[in-house]
Amino acid sequence: MRPPEKILIIRPSALGDVCRSVPVLASLKGAFPEASIDWLVQDSFADAVRGRPDLNEIVPFNRAALGRSSRRGNLAPTWRLAADLRRAGYHMVVDAQGLFRSGFFAGATGAERRIGYRNARELGWVFYNERHAVDRSLHSVDRMLGLLERAGIEPVQDMRLFSPREGRTWVGREHPELSEGGYVVLAPTSRWKAKQWPDARFAELCGRLLAEGTARILLVGAPGEEAQCPELVRLCEREPRVLNLIGGTDIGGLMALIERCDLLVANDSAALHMGVGFDRPLVALYGPTRVNLVGPYQRERDVIQHVEPGDPMDHKTDANRSLMERIGVDEVFSACADRLAGKG
Repeated sequence: MRPPEKILIIRPSALGDVCRSVPVLASLKGAFPEASIDWLVQDSFADAVRGRPDLNEIVPFNRAALGRSSRRGNLAPTWRLAADLRRAGYHMVVDAQGLFRSGFFAGATGAERRIGYRNARELGWVFYNERHAVDRSLHSVDRMLGLLERAGIEPVQDMRLFSPREGRTWVGREHPELSEGGYVVLAPTSRWKAKQWPDARFAELCGRLLAEGTARILLVGAPGEEAQCPELVRLCEREPRVLNLIGGTDIGGLMALIERCDLLVANDSAALHMGVGFDRPLVALYGPTRVNLVGPYQRERDVIQHVEPGDPMDHKTDANRSLMERIGVDEVFSACADRLAGKG
């Protein structure tokens, strides 16, 4: 086949998964430097990859709107997106998600090469004309790169993220004191309770970092997540060196803040994978999650996790939060001190 002139990557969500999928883009650009490469991504996550210089265009996917329309029996928006993908004239598409919906959009492109996993879930594989078996026991990044390698594309382990210009502008305008870095970022929230390190321990960690000379600490998280960390919020009210930005940034602003931080301490969350993409010092707090599959890529040394034989590795069950409670403040503070001293 002739080298593709126009390529589409399909990886709509979730935010952390989008952040750690950028090696797919780097690999495709390395193999086909003259190609124009687009990315189908959930519209609210577009800023996570918008700044990559090797990306041509974002193809926004409004998952919520399409879902509402479909539930009402109105499939017209879905068919319009499918028709737009067909008209775009892609020569190659890589479905890095491997679900029915992503497979459907891969098929809709009509591309000469439609590459996906042979064992894609929800029958997503039926839409590909190149199906490759890749071991599910691999880390998610290695699995995506394995898919490309089996398609004859040399894998490139380039995890770099680039904060969008708008995010950097927002920091300079709203928080000029942060433009030069010199702060610690805490990401104390998560959608799942079993991924949340106790709020009181985050607050204690804050106090110890401040006592040891940390100039400023930023709290980050999604809108509506303040309720997960009331003690941290109260600490912000009496301690001016701790800035509460939970729900106060968009994705671009969050990326710009993480890009400049001296240290990121985070639960298993999108912020953590941003820290990997910006190569920042990390302390990653993990509970009932398989680090070998979805942990910070090639940064396992930065993970604190205490798993015992027989532990259920299911982060969607609240009772499994006990694994996070095994992580003590002393060990987290020690890891932070090492990284701030340049020993991590």
